[in-house]
Amino acid sequence: MRHYEIVFIVHPDQSEQVPAMVDRYKGVIAQRNGVVHRLEDWGRRQLAYPIQKLHKAHYVLMNIECDGETIAELEHSFRFNDAVLRHLTIKMAKAVVDPSPMMKEEKSRSMMGDKAGETKPADAAAEAPAAAPAAA
Repeated sequence: MRHYEIVFIVHPDQSEQVPAMVDRYKGVIAQRNGVVHRLEDWGRRQLAYPIQKLHKAHYVLMNIECDGETIAELEHSFRFNDAVLRHLTIKMAKAVVDPSPMMKEEKSRSMMGDKAGETKPADAAAEAPAAAPAAA
């Protein structure tokens, strides 16, 4: 069995259907004795260019281990699912289980947002007393 990385983009109006779609694809993989090593739901993101006059879409990343027949079946289901705008399958040398750079970026961005939120009130409090005596 080989390792693959699959990214597929779903129509934004079908975002609520993504968990059901992922479960269906995981079922196909499990039915054929494959393994899902990594599954990341990146959510709605801005597209680099419009696809079917859409500017946002829902992204999903899967790293799986399966045979060629399973990949053919998955790609067939991607191709004939109107909700899937684009899909990309890449053969990998080994299983990838670490968080993707997209997820690392999300975590660091949320951590930076929390830290920035904490420092702004402290800066504002430090500036406010200094401004008050100057005005008085």
